[in-house]
Amino acid sequence: MRLILLGPPGAGKGTQAKTLSVKLAVPHISTGDMLRQAVADGTKLGLEAKSFMDRGALVPDEVVIGIIEERLHKPDCARGYILDGFPRTLPQAEALSRALTTLGASMDKVLSVEVPEDDLVKRLTGRRVCRGCGYMYHVDTNPPKQVGSCDKCHGVLYQRDDDKEETIRHRLRVYREQTHPLIAYYDKMRLLRHIDGRGTIEEIARRVHQALGQG
Repeated sequence: MRLILLGPPGAGKGTQAKTLSVKLAVPHISTGDMLRQAVADGTKLGLEAKSFMDRGALVPDEVVIGIIEERLHKPDCARGYILDGFPRTLPQAEALSRALTTLGASMDKVLSVEVPEDDLVKRLTGRRVCRGCGYMYHVDTNPPKQVGSCDKCHGVLYQRDDDKEETIRHRLRVYREQTHPLIAYYDKMRLLRHIDGRGTIEEIARRVHQALGQG
C-alpha cells in the first residue's frame, strides 16, 4: 500500500506513520530521513542537497524530488511505503504523480490528519525537552515528576524556540497556505481521507485503520 500522510505540525502524523509502517510492513519515509540518507550514501543528489543544507538553505524542489525518486526505487519500497512530510506543495505533488507514472505505480490513499489550531498550539507550547538526554515531556499529558527536571537524567527541561506560540502560529499559517491546494488536488483525485486527529494515539489509529478499510 502506498500512502501519503498530511497534517500540520503537532498533528501526530509521524506517530501514526510509524505505527502503520509496522502494521503494513512497509517503510515509513520522511523527507528529513531521505535527505540524511542520500547525504550519507554520497549520491550525486545527496551531495547536491548537502551543499544547501550546510549553509542552512532550503533544498530546492527538484533536488528533493530526485532524492525521493531514488528512494522509491529501493527494494524495500516494492510492496509500498508511507510518505511523511512530502509532498508539501502542489508542484511537489504534481512531480510525485509524474514520478509514480514513470515507475508504473499509483498512490492508494492520502490521509489528512486534522486538529483544530488552538489544540495544536496547546500541544506544542506544552512540550519540554531535556537538555541532557533529549527526552521529551508535556506539561499536561506527560509531565516530569519534578517541575523543570528530567526523570531520567535530572537534566534541565526547556522549551524550544520553535515551540513558542508566536512561532507555532506562523508555522501553522504557512502549512495552511501550502497545503490547502494539496487537499483540493488529492480530493479531486478521490484519494483523500479526512482523519480526526483529536483523542488518544490509539483512538486516532483506529480512525486511520477504518479509513484504510482495515478497521
